[in-house]
Amino acid sequence: MATIDYIIVIVYILGMVGIGLYFQRKAAGSIDAYFLGSRKMPWWALGASGMSSNLDISGTMINTAFIFALGAAGFFIEIRGGVTLIMAFLMIFQGKWNRRAEVMTLAEWMHFRFGKGRQGDVARLIAATSAIIITIAIVTYFAIGAGKFIAEFMGIPAFLGLPSQFWAATLMIFLAMIYTVASGLYGVVWTDVFQSVLIFGTIVYICTLAVTEFQLPETFEISVPLRDGGFMAIETTREAWTNIIPQWTLDLPASSSYSIYNLFGIAILFYLLKTTLEGSGGTGNYMLQRFFAARSDREAGLLSLFWTFLLAFRWPFIVAIAMMGIAWGSQQGVIQDPETVLPVVINELVPTGIKGLLIAGLMAAGMSTFDSTVNAGAAYWVKDIYQTYINPNASEKQLMSHSRWASVLIVIFGLAFMLVIENINEIWGWITLSLGAGLLVPMLGRWYWWRMNGIGFATGTVFGMIAAVIQKIVWPDIPEYYAFIFATVLSTVGVIIGTYAADPTDDDTLTEFYKRTRPFGAWSPVRKKLTENTLAQINSENRRDIFSTFLAVPWQLVLFLTGMTAIFGRWDQFSWLFVMLIALSVGLYFNWFRHLSTEVRVEE
Repeated sequence: MATIDYIIVIVYILGMVGIGLYFQRKAAGSIDAYFLGSRKMPWWALGASGMSSNLDISGTMINTAFIFALGAAGFFIEIRGGVTLIMAFLMIFQGKWNRRAEVMTLAEWMHFRFGKGRQGDVARLIAATSAIIITIAIVTYFAIGAGKFIAEFMGIPAFLGLPSQFWAATLMIFLAMIYTVASGLYGVVWTDVFQSVLIFGTIVYICTLAVTEFQLPETFEISVPLRDGGFMAIETTREAWTNIIPQWTLDLPASSSYSIYNLFGIAILFYLLKTTLEGSGGTGNYMLQRFFAARSDREAGLLSLFWTFLLAFRWPFIVAIAMMGIAWGSQQGVIQDPETVLPVVINELVPTGIKGLLIAGLMAAGMSTFDSTVNAGAAYWVKDIYQTYINPNASEKQLMSHSRWASVLIVIFGLAFMLVIENINEIWGWITLSLGAGLLVPMLGRWYWWRMNGIGFATGTVFGMIAAVIQKIVWPDIPEYYAFIFATVLSTVGVIIGTYAADPTDDDTLTEFYKRTRPFGAWSPVRKKLTENTLAQINSENRRDIFSTFLAVPWQLVLFLTGMTAIFGRWDQFSWLFVMLIALSVGLYFNWFRHLSTEVRVEE
């Protein structure tokens, strides 16, 4: 980078730290302020922060790799996680269901659902432990991508036998830690809001540059990674590469690590099933934290709508980077490693000055993901383990101290695991299709089955986590759907065994949970205790939410694809996608948006 680029990046970093430290006083009052911003932050700030947190460097690099190597088909692979399709479910019903619990963490929610006796305690402890493990895995994922990206530009050397990527990631994480540890969710959200402006500016610039300065040739070469660590160039056409209608099969070489996607139609259906289960069961960590911090059901809906709308700009940006990488490769030789397309394009095709802004914008994306993840993960130790089981009488000063030290330790473990993971797709695939799969059934059953108890949740979660670890150690290279099935089946067995090995949750706890949350599903024993008028209102809300979800999922997919086709220049596809988008938006307005303020009145 040129001197001006370094200056821009340094000014950005100092600005982030300054904003974070400014909010230190507000966050220092209590752990409620530190982790939830005292539930007083506006919905648009929470939504912008959520979007910024989803735009991590690692995710952008792997998504760009898939689009570069597979064209529009790469978008459908990332339905597994990168498309963030879970937002459709959070927008319609999961966001408000979680907010109604009025808790700080997913683990604390377990007391709300299963009671404060032994079953609730076991479920809470297991939920907190599994959340911390997943947080460490996500920090590792973040560190790998950030390390690859920053090392490309900053010229950081290897040191003490550790690679340059490790030290690059450590530097970036250390800088983000300063304001994350100091100011909690206040610092996280307001730095994210600032960062989202910078991110949006870089997206607009890159998309404009790609459309006006770079044209795809009719035929060109892309590259796919091989299982032995090498790469293979493959010729394709502009027509095939930009076609958003997915094919049933792909024809990638068997030696390619991407050949697991050759049964493409089955893979897409599998990813849709996985996302549907995940979305219906809800999420945890930093995404859920935004909804716990929301001021009302209406604001939970508004923040998720704004969050999803802003996320739609990510995919045109990814497409633009991939197109620029192909155009550059057509003249200089194809870029071999798809995961390096992003840094290569910035290095070779972005002018001085703008390069500094773009790098700062992508650092903003990476730091916002990191700070949100660590802040949410630390809450599980402080609120759900230390305060609940170790020191119930802890002072606010002690809790704040543990909040900060927990953040530091999570980061140290995440960096340590970075040294044994080879690439971004390896850790991302394991998080989404194995580790995450082990939690799907316990997360799902807790909402929709009255008989499921705390022991069932805990046993299912433990079985699922053990299955994910076994798969990673014993069968690290099996196809993703086998890893998913293995973890899901074992987790389901654990849920059933645990549920029927213990008594049902007590009636008072179940009734309070249902009256406040009002989920759909198998709740007949509890529903019998409510009046017909209340049941009619709940049924109306449930039917509206179910129908709206069938609109929201395709709406989100079409929204993202519409922006992509504009950058592709495929106006034939853009036109019919735009018509679909308008129709789905109208349906959502009448069936969901105008009902956001409607509250069901439940008798005491």
